[in-house]
Amino acid sequence: MEIRLGLWVYFLVPALLGFLLEVFMADRDPYFFRRALLLLIIGLGCYAILNGGLFYMLRRKEVEEEEELSKEQEGDLLISPSELETDETTVTELIDSADQGMDQLDSSGSNSREIDENLHSRQLAVYGRETMRRLFASNVLVSGLNGLGAEIAKNLVLAGVKSMTLHDEEDVHIWDLSSNFFLSEDDIGKNRAFACVQKLQELNNAVTISTITERLSKGHLSNFQAVVFTDVSLEDAIEYDEFCHNHQPPIAFIKSEVRGLFGSVFCDFGPEFTVFDVDGEEPHTGIVASISNENPATVYCVDDERLEFQDGDLVVFSEVSGMKELNDGKPRKVKNARPYSFTLEEDTTHFGRYEKGGIVTQVKLPKLLHFKPLSVALREPGDYLLSDFSKYDRPPLLHLAFQALDKFRHDLGRFPIAGSEDDAQKLKDFVSGLNMNLGEGKIEQIDDKLLHHFASGSRAVLNPMAAMFGGIVGQEVVKACSGKFHPLFQFFYFDSLESLPVEPLMADDLSPLNCRYDGQISVFGLKLQKKIEEAKVFIVGSGALGCEFLKNLALMGVCCSQSGKLTLTDDDVIEKSNLSRQFLFRDWNIGQAKSTVAATAACSINPQLNVEALQNRASPETEDVFDDAFWESLNAVISALDNINGRMYIDTRCLYFQKPLLESGTLGAKCNTQMIIPHLTENYGASRDPPERQAPMCTVHSFPHNIDHCLTWARSEFEGLFERIPTEVNKFLSKPAEYASSMISAGDAMARDLLEHVLECLEEERCETFQDCITWARLKFEDYFSNRVKQLTFSFPEDCATSTGTPFWSAPKRFPRPLLFSSRDSGHLNFIMAASILRAETYGIPVPDWGKNPKMFADAVDRVVVPQFEPKKDAKIVTDEKEVSLYTSSEDDAAVIDDLISKLESCAKKLPPGFRMNPIQFEKDDDSNYHMDLIAGLANMRARNYGIAEVDKLKAKFIAGRIIPAIATSTALATGLVCLELYKVLAGGHKREDYKNTFVNLALPLFSIAEPVAPKEVRHRDMKWTVWDRWIIHGNLTLKDLLIWLYDRGLNAYSISCGTSLLYNSMFTRHKDRLEKKIVDLAREVAKVEVPPHRRHLDLVVACENDDDADIDVPLISIYFR
Repeated sequence: MEIRLGLWVYFLVPALLGFLLEVFMADRDPYFFRRALLLLIIGLGCYAILNGGLFYMLRRKEVEEEEELSKEQEGDLLISPSELETDETTVTELIDSADQGMDQLDSSGSNSREIDENLHSRQLAVYGRETMRRLFASNVLVSGLNGLGAEIAKNLVLAGVKSMTLHDEEDVHIWDLSSNFFLSEDDIGKNRAFACVQKLQELNNAVTISTITERLSKGHLSNFQAVVFTDVSLEDAIEYDEFCHNHQPPIAFIKSEVRGLFGSVFCDFGPEFTVFDVDGEEPHTGIVASISNENPATVYCVDDERLEFQDGDLVVFSEVSGMKELNDGKPRKVKNARPYSFTLEEDTTHFGRYEKGGIVTQVKLPKLLHFKPLSVALREPGDYLLSDFSKYDRPPLLHLAFQALDKFRHDLGRFPIAGSEDDAQKLKDFVSGLNMNLGEGKIEQIDDKLLHHFASGSRAVLNPMAAMFGGIVGQEVVKACSGKFHPLFQFFYFDSLESLPVEPLMADDLSPLNCRYDGQISVFGLKLQKKIEEAKVFIVGSGALGCEFLKNLALMGVCCSQSGKLTLTDDDVIEKSNLSRQFLFRDWNIGQAKSTVAATAACSINPQLNVEALQNRASPETEDVFDDAFWESLNAVISALDNINGRMYIDTRCLYFQKPLLESGTLGAKCNTQMIIPHLTENYGASRDPPERQAPMCTVHSFPHNIDHCLTWARSEFEGLFERIPTEVNKFLSKPAEYASSMISAGDAMARDLLEHVLECLEEERCETFQDCITWARLKFEDYFSNRVKQLTFSFPEDCATSTGTPFWSAPKRFPRPLLFSSRDSGHLNFIMAASILRAETYGIPVPDWGKNPKMFADAVDRVVVPQFEPKKDAKIVTDEKEVSLYTSSEDDAAVIDDLISKLESCAKKLPPGFRMNPIQFEKDDDSNYHMDLIAGLANMRARNYGIAEVDKLKAKFIAGRIIPAIATSTALATGLVCLELYKVLAGGHKREDYKNTFVNLALPLFSIAEPVAPKEVRHRDMKWTVWDRWIIHGNLTLKDLLIWLYDRGLNAYSISCGTSLLYNSMFTRHKDRLEKKIVDLAREVAKVEVPPHRRHLDLVVACENDDDADIDVPLISIYFR
């Protein structure tokens, strides 16, 4: 632009001046006009020619300068402020320095692409806009496109980095097909990086993907913010890391390897790296109840919620009345933190006396980390990140084992041969040599068996291990590029030796067959590989977890024979927001069935996969589809569900049919896995998280004190106004007599309220034009945010006291103020616009073009006449927190209902023939439908009433839309861990201590691995049983036969039930007449149970006592009568 302007001045301005002068003179002589025109044409021609030439030359220079500037800006993405000295700098200076670092990060990403909130909504809920913006400006290198490299690249491309460069000098080998899902047999012999590009690009077209296929030079590394190596010699790794560590700014260096059932990660983010957000959690807050005037001061908070503060936390105060000295924004240290109080390192003796109010908020400080380069860290590894405390002594040995393997490969030019004792011994010798060089820090006892397994399987890159470490490393790259979450510092080692078969493996069983599973065979042997291929597995759900599981199972060869079968079911369809995590789907699949698309994609990974895709929800209603024969045929069930009810149902079926259930779940950067193994572990339903605490109804409707309360109310109002009431209107209009009868039968305050709203929609508030909708919305604004507040404060003035004399408006209650409407306030206007448009939609009224023009719309709003409001003296406002209904019953409800029905019937006669309203179901993921505009407007206007901080539409969507935060990295990690357990399940014979339950928080990072809990055991005489047991009795028994069968085992049955019906109770004498009847006939006669043809048995719940009259919990009893 500057170039064009300069040329304009030099050529066009003289030409135009000359033209004007000549035109002025043309009045005297026509010749002057012709000369003027010629002068202008010549001037314009010169401008065009010279501008074109100069612009081309100068533009080339400008592009080169922009490229250099871009490189400098990208390099500045990792800011590690050297001026931060945590032992000398004050808290305020530390925060200011971090802000400067963030500003520099922000400026470097200023040209990054826009965030597609519909696509990345779940990821935004984890990272936030700032982190996503920095991520979108980051350039990443992944070197080594084995299975691990493919997993890392997949996770980062889904996350949306700016560019991804793939480096690999190797060609595709058949072993790669069991871990790299981008590759097929057609790719064998091609360069691995080149073969991955097209399929990787399909995951996210916004990411620029390129390849390097020659040897990597240090100069290449300068273009990246983070580099990852998955298959590099230690010598080269040290050289690359040295360059990255000393680069200005430093380049994050990550080295990771997967060798059989062993894996490692090393991170070096430079001499100084600032973590801006250590854990990603929202700052903890509390509502102040009182503060003492003493040294140190004690702060008491309301018991609405437990405080999450810890000793040493820094907090700031706001909105404190009386003791205003605390409102200075100065961070103060917490001591003696308790559930509802803490001590403050502050002398408040001379402060003002506390009166009321106050919010205390945690201050999250940045953290400065000093990383060692690899060359130093190998000698001085420091503390290892532990995953399993039962293996606390493993990391030092694995630290040596990975170095020994590098030396083995360097000296012999190959990996150890699977099952070779000689090669295993060579590796052990290398380990011993390295250990001797450690001097006093050497390992006293080396586990030879572990090193044997390490050597034997070292060539294999197992898919579950690649998935697990792909998630870990992918998250570390995000940390490096954004400063979000605490990095892994610096070594992490992991092994899953428990996944090996319990029987010894012979060398012959580990020999390769020149097939895609050779890597897996070299670790587990051919026998287990055949079991894997012949397995029958049921995956429930094909969302984010389901896609990862399908990919893993296809690569492992699960159900990949004619004898095996994988059944996949999911009743959902693909949405745009799925594409950022559910990587088997593409944008052209939106609207299609998840299970069908996922199954087709999995078959492209491994054409031998025998999979059936269904669209049935696994529930009691589909037990004719998933019948007894289906469940009995299964070897394992994998749950990939995202709701508790579905998980509980699958748990009951696995419990009933005694099938292994592999459970997992994710929440943002956190994930967990649970193994449910018949007779060895407790079932999923044995332990449940406590239900989330719900805010009292009166708090949500009249006394909110946080934005969650406002959004809960807003969502409820949306559903009432636009879905529930229009649906009630249509029910009445469709079947007026039946509807009236049901309301009369109900005869309560709720029925009265419904009828009043239905009548409003059809009579006084019925809209026929868009201006009517605007009027309705404007009056709603006045009602919600002015009149109701005036009524509340009239009924309970600011100085109101309770019956005990305490102030009514004590914490956590906040005294509200009514809003004064202004069409110049964008928040006010946006709410009314959204409400008007949605109201029009419910009445089928078209929205005119001016209806979305703010200025014209504001004019229409200003024309609405708003009546004066007078508070009522007898208004009833619910203040009891235990109250569960807002409706106040009265003696004349029945009479009022009769009157309302009469009015409705009269009103219906005046409506156009066939009139119906259009109910609107809330849809959070469509930004064009005004749903979230209305909910955010409702919540924020209410927040203004109560002096609560407002939120943007995205944050409102997370809370009101109940969006579960989700990212690809934690999903991949969870499924990798589960598939390591699947090896054990399919092999069989493992003890409970071999199985592992896991909780991981990648943000910290934290790993917690433990063996599952055993099921509760019941003992009686010489028998024992658990929840897993079901007593099966064959034969068409009578009731008496069953009682005798139990009596023979020392059990006196006093109650027998089928379903919800009682078949027998010893206290009822008339039940003795049933003793000679067949149980099946009794169930049909009493319980009205017809056993369907696909079922061969009937289930009974029996209550028993022993000979001492003590109750004994007996298992479910199944009578197999067919």
